[in-house]
Amino acid sequence: MKMKLHHTPYISRRIAKDLVNCPFVEIRKEKDSIAREVERILDTDIERELDLDEKVDEVLQQQEDNIEFYNADYRQLFWMAKKRMANEAGVILNSEDRFSDIAHQILDYLWEEDFIHYTVSDNQVKNVIFASIDEFIKGFELADDAVFKKIKNYKRKLIPGTEEYDLIYQRLYEEELIKRGLM
Repeated sequence: MKMKLHHTPYISRRIAKDLVNCPFVEIRKEKDSIAREVERILDTDIERELDLDEKVDEVLQQQEDNIEFYNADYRQLFWMAKKRMANEAGVILNSEDRFSDIAHQILDYLWEEDFIHYTVSDNQVKNVIFASIDEFIKGFELADDAVFKKIKNYKRKLIPGTEEYDLIYQRLYEEELIKRGLM
């Protein structure tokens, strides 16, 4: 599952909550300020991937005539080009490696800026952060499916993309995340 920008507020709050509740981590700043910084780090990582997607799309747009001529699969070409350009853009495509890298970035920042303190190994704290991200992403799909089922069963039909739909989706989504212990 790919992490998206609309996930970051939820994931960052989850990481902050898990760090606050962790017995071997001493919190030195407010939980909300930790969540804000974590969200910033997550957003930066996702934006880097979105920038890569744009660059790949530009490259493929330049080759549009050749793609049509050879009747090539655009999605497959996109993925191949993205894999090739990922290192240069600083994007890790493997989810597990990416989450581990993000967990290290978060840990390093929180430690260096004196948000947290701990006396155990870095890996133990990094694993708390990694587990928060991983569990959220796994639980996201289940919560998302449940929200879509609820919206589908509404008496009045909601149109995806409308303000009303988005508001109801957000409310139901947060309820599902709370129900599943993800928030």
